[in-house]
Amino acid sequence: MTINTEQFAAANKATVDSLLSVANTALASAERIAALNLNTARSVLEDTVSGAKSVLGAKDPKEALSIQASLSKPNVDKAVAYSKSVYEITTQTQEELAKMVQAQFGDFQKSVAGMLETVAKSAPAGSEGAVAAMQSAIAAANSAFGNMSTAAKQFSETAQANISSAVKAATKAGK
Repeated sequence: MTINTEQFAAANKATVDSLLSVANTALASAERIAALNLNTARSVLEDTVSGAKSVLGAKDPKEALSIQASLSKPNVDKAVAYSKSVYEITTQTQEELAKMVQAQFGDFQKSVAGMLETVAKSAPAGSEGAVAAMQSAIAAANSAFGNMSTAAKQFSETAQANISSAVKAATKAGK
């Protein structure tokens, strides 16, 4: 069997393109998280200053306590919103990466199937067992990938349900 240099170059280019896609997706996610963190820090600072001014402007200790108590609900709501935003960003990133992996695995399956077909056609007599073993190994890998994808999807759905429950509980507690 000879190595086709065009196929080899195309495979290398596809690998580099895939790595760049993963890196760009990860960087975009990191940018979104950094922007969220910066905006949250800015908002917390502004709220803290505003709250401190309000408490310091109180006429008596009872009013100061009342003002301080009224500041906790918006803080809980903002913490919940922040957590939801982080979760949404990470979920979207995970979904994008999963799509990339599935696409790459689909391409890999096609190329391996084509290679196996070529090998089967050009294999010497008596090598049917080896070809069948390779086909069986590929089928097992496909099955394992399918199981892994299903498990990842179930994990994501469970995590989403847990986050939703936690947000509801935190919102109730804040009220």
